[in-house]
Amino acid sequence: MDRRTFVAGSLVAALPAQPLLAETGKARMKPPVARRGNHRFTVQGITIEDPYAWLRDKDYPKVDDPEILAYLKAENAYFEDRMGDASMLTEALFQQMKGRMKEDDSSVPYADGDWLYWWAFEAGGQYRNWYRRPRGGGEATLILSEPKLAEGKDYFRLGTLDVSPDGRLMAYSTDTNGSERYALMIRDLASGADIETVAPDSLGGVAWSTDSKSLVWAQASAEWRPTKAWLHRLGAPKSELLYDEPDAGFWVQPSITQDRKWILLNSYTQTTNDVRLLDASDPAKPAVLVKPRKTDVRYTIDARGDTLFVLTNDDHVNFRIATAPVADPGTWTTLVAGSDDVYLTDITAFRSYLAVEERLRGLDQIRLIFPDGQDRRVKFPEDSYTASLGTNAEPDAPALRISYSSMVTPATVFDYDVAASTLATLKVQEIPSGYDASQYATERLYAPARDGTKVPVSVVYKRGYAKDGKWPLHVYGYGSYGIATPPSFSSARLSLLDRGFAYAIVHTRGGDDLGYQWYLDGKLEKRENTFNDFVDATRFLNAQGFGRPGLNSASGGSAGGWLMGAAVMQAPQLWGAIVAHVPFVDIVNTMLDDTLPLTPGEWPEWGDPRKDEVVLKRLIRLSPYEQALPGPFPPMMITGGLSDPRVTYWEPAKWAARIRAVNTDNNVLLLKINMGAGHGGKSGRYERLRETAEEFAFILMALDGQMKA
Repeated sequence: MDRRTFVAGSLVAALPAQPLLAETGKARMKPPVARRGNHRFTVQGITIEDPYAWLRDKDYPKVDDPEILAYLKAENAYFEDRMGDASMLTEALFQQMKGRMKEDDSSVPYADGDWLYWWAFEAGGQYRNWYRRPRGGGEATLILSEPKLAEGKDYFRLGTLDVSPDGRLMAYSTDTNGSERYALMIRDLASGADIETVAPDSLGGVAWSTDSKSLVWAQASAEWRPTKAWLHRLGAPKSELLYDEPDAGFWVQPSITQDRKWILLNSYTQTTNDVRLLDASDPAKPAVLVKPRKTDVRYTIDARGDTLFVLTNDDHVNFRIATAPVADPGTWTTLVAGSDDVYLTDITAFRSYLAVEERLRGLDQIRLIFPDGQDRRVKFPEDSYTASLGTNAEPDAPALRISYSSMVTPATVFDYDVAASTLATLKVQEIPSGYDASQYATERLYAPARDGTKVPVSVVYKRGYAKDGKWPLHVYGYGSYGIATPPSFSSARLSLLDRGFAYAIVHTRGGDDLGYQWYLDGKLEKRENTFNDFVDATRFLNAQGFGRPGLNSASGGSAGGWLMGAAVMQAPQLWGAIVAHVPFVDIVNTMLDDTLPLTPGEWPEWGDPRKDEVVLKRLIRLSPYEQALPGPFPPMMITGGLSDPRVTYWEPAKWAARIRAVNTDNNVLLLKINMGAGHGGKSGRYERLRETAEEFAFILMALDGQMKA
């Protein structure tokens, strides 16, 4: 069975009596050609040419330059023209994915004080409604309607939703353009009226005072950095400054301990932080610093009574758990020592026990540690899965809420009865169009990287997949910031599996899948390990019979878009299709520009090329934009968002322009810039699903050989 017959044949089976592609009957649009400028600059004696620098609007974040907008619109028109060829395919994929989605889905209610809270979709609704009812029984009350707030808007995203301790008020925040500057409001829940606008530019969560008369929030600066924490007293004309972080690379985030006695102000980068304690009964009191920051030392705080619990990597790379008296918060006594085998990732100090989230050889674990020193792990029903604590809002949790899934098991909500050591299933993600887990298989493999490191790979496929190199393979990766990629379930992914794909997640270095050292081994001077792991794992999978060069597709977003660019740089012939969402690819320019939102906080990840020639040369060598050199490129789909504050729109735009100028083959390159969205793409659940359908349609067309320029 050859590649074309397999992919096209499967598709036709899903679309009886219809051709694979729509017959447009019109002339093909030519791809846009960006003007090439002569911009160049010199850093540390190295001259860097940046021919598409003009695509950055000089007034950013305002983007109104006519030439830039005209070029982006031309790229979008070309994208629509080419993807219009697959309109029936995209629609079929969308309808399949939508058919697996419960349209009136709702969450499992969780308890908080006198109330039960949950969300629910109306059938056909893009956004959630949020409800509560008395814990002892009674009528449900709608406390927030996302559909109403989103009405008439092209983009809408809810940020914070946090009810005050007395249950009377609710703080909530909204973003209506994708810029991630959230308008923070306070609503009276009895009347349903918004009574105060706290700020137009909040970022992150809030923390209420014990008496429900004030809250702490963080502000996004002009550079979109939350460096200021404010105290807002209800009825006051303006907020009071509590803390102003002097280092532009550190962000400030307020939260509250599980016992609700302390508001935490966490000042952090990815690798270094410190925490200040605010008395939740009077947040205006001077903050208490738990322990001064030390480079490359992280710590997390929770509290129970007069005891602080500390999760820190100060003496072991995989972290230890310590305790400290609130009266002397910087004196830490080890409770759980660090381990080479067990990676400690989070702690929650409930009244009756300490819940510890950890990984054992890359597999999620939840361990309960009791005051008498006894401990036990929650036992889960599969050998490979992902599990984490769900919403446990109260100071104690005799029934611990847990979220669970695997690559073949839909998202599941458990309550773990702590006294009985039993799991009760509260909800399993419903697949209305039908799903039989026994029809799918998953494997955990270990691919040898070129330096001998064994890289874990999670693979899922439909039973009957023949490992003979004739069936397609899709590979996903991220590998940055110590963020693991869990082997979780995706109902949308079934549209590839049912068309004969195997789907693989490569757990590259740079994530923390196998521990904190796994993260450290994919950053700074070891950054190339992430890229090598991904390419080497794909070649290993091909050697095992999954896919083959030209029949492999790959996708990644944001820093995972850098991974996509590096994979193309290393092995262009390995890929039959590449999808890079909001890709971080203009590495050198971004890391040289400290006015951009994320740059100062990124230097601990990738290095500071302004000060170090070695770093500059390394980033030039690894930058997909710099290394877009004459040669072949596979079919590529690149996306961006005009309002994106994380990866600015010009990164994907410049990269696409440079590739198109040097591409020596006839494979298509498509660029789509969401003109009214940010880093996460479109915001409604169906709009997001349609973008996934569009991505899968592109992959299917490309592997079927029907995506040429």
